[in-house]
Amino acid sequence: MNLFIKGITIGDPNSEFNHQTCDVRVEQGKFIAISKQLNPVKGDQIFEVNGAFLSPGFFDLNCAVGDPGLETKEDLQTATAAAKAGGFTALAVLPNAKPVVQSKGQIAYILNKVKGNLVDVYPIGAISNELEGKELAELYDMKNAGAVAFSDGDYPIADDGFMSRALQYAQGFDALLMTYPENQSMAGKAQINESKNSILLGMKGLPALAEEMHISRDIYLATYHNSPIHISTISTAGSVALIKRAKKDGVKITCDVAAHQLVFTEDLLNDFDSNYKVKPPLRSKNDNKALLAGLKDGTIDAICSQHRPHEIEFKDVEFEHAAYGIIALQTALPLLLLAGLSADLIAEKLAINPRKLLGLPVPTVKIGETANFTIYHPTKEWTFDAKTNASKSNNSPLLGKTLTGKVQLVYNNNQFQRYE
Repeated sequence: MNLFIKGITIGDPNSEFNHQTCDVRVEQGKFIAISKQLNPVKGDQIFEVNGAFLSPGFFDLNCAVGDPGLETKEDLQTATAAAKAGGFTALAVLPNAKPVVQSKGQIAYILNKVKGNLVDVYPIGAISNELEGKELAELYDMKNAGAVAFSDGDYPIADDGFMSRALQYAQGFDALLMTYPENQSMAGKAQINESKNSILLGMKGLPALAEEMHISRDIYLATYHNSPIHISTISTAGSVALIKRAKKDGVKITCDVAAHQLVFTEDLLNDFDSNYKVKPPLRSKNDNKALLAGLKDGTIDAICSQHRPHEIEFKDVEFEHAAYGIIALQTALPLLLLAGLSADLIAEKLAINPRKLLGLPVPTVKIGETANFTIYHPTKEWTFDAKTNASKSNNSPLLGKTLTGKVQLVYNNNQFQRYE
C-alpha cells in the first residue's frame, strides 16, 4: 500500500532526518524516499497536514486486555482498535486474564488471534502460577512460544525467596522479569496516597514507603544475582532517587511510568471520582516533578499507558469499592503533551526504549527501512467521547473532555489507518 506524506516534521532521535520537515514516500511497507521536495507517484494515497510530526510507532509496555476470559472488559480486537487510535503500533499485553496466561498454549492463543493486525501484539507471560507468587510458571516454554517478558501484572511478589529464585532461573535464558512495586504489608487496604489529603478525605493512605521498600528489595536481589529487572509503573520521588542511585552503582535495573502519573495528582480525588482511582495511587505535585525529571535525565526508561479497562459495575460504585485503573491507550499522547514532553522525548520513551527493553527491533525513519510510524498533531484538539472511544470500556476521567494532541495516522505491517 503506497503512501505519500507531504511536509511532515520528523520526530525520531535515531533518524538523520530528525527535526527536518520532509516529504516521505512509503511503498509496500518500506520507506522509499525521504527528501525536502518529492513528487507523488500515480496511485499514491496522499497525506498532508501542516504542523504534524512523524514518530516511530508507539509501543505500550503495560496493557491489560482481559482476553481470554474477561472479554467484557476488553478483547484483543477492541484493544488494538484503541491502540491504533492512540498511536500505538504495538502492545505488550499482561497475563492478567482468566485463565492467567501462564503456558505456551495460552501464548500461542494470543499470537494466533492477532495475526494480520496493523498493531503488533506481544504477550507477557506470568512469573508465577495464578499470579500467586508461590510457584514458577512455565517461563522457558512460554519464551520459546513467543512471550517477550514475564510479569505478575498488578500483583506484587511478596516472597523474597521466590523472587530471588525467579531472577536466578530467568538468567538462564535471558528472560526479563517485570515487577509491580508494592510492599503489601505496608500498603494493606489503602485506597489513595498517604498524605494530608488522605486524612482530610478520611481514607486509608498508601505510603510512598510501600513502593520504595519493594524497589529496594528488588535492587538488592538484582545486585546479588547480577540479573536484569524491570520495575513497572513507579510513582514517587523516592523511587526515582533509588533507581537513579542503583543505575549509577551498575545495577541492571530499568523502569517505566504511567502517562497519567506525570499530570494527575491526588488533589483530583476531592470529589471521590472513582475514575481517578488507580494503583499506584495518584501522588503529589512534587512526585510529578520528580518523575518528569527522571524521564529527562534517563532514570526512567519508558512511558506506558497502564490501560486497565473495567465494566461500569466495577467503577460506578462508591470510591472505596471501585476497581483500580483507567482506560488509557487513546489519552496517553495528550497527557504527555500536557506534561510538556518534546517530540524527541515522546519518541524515545514511548517508541524506542520500550522495544529496546524487550530486545525487539526498533523502527527508524530511514530510506530502505520497514515503515512503522505514528503521525500526530501536537496542537490539534479533539473530544474523547462515546463516538471516538474505541475501547469496550468507558472508565476514564477524561471521557467527555476536549484534549489537545491528536493521532492522525498509524502505519505498520504495510497497513495504515487514518483519523480525521
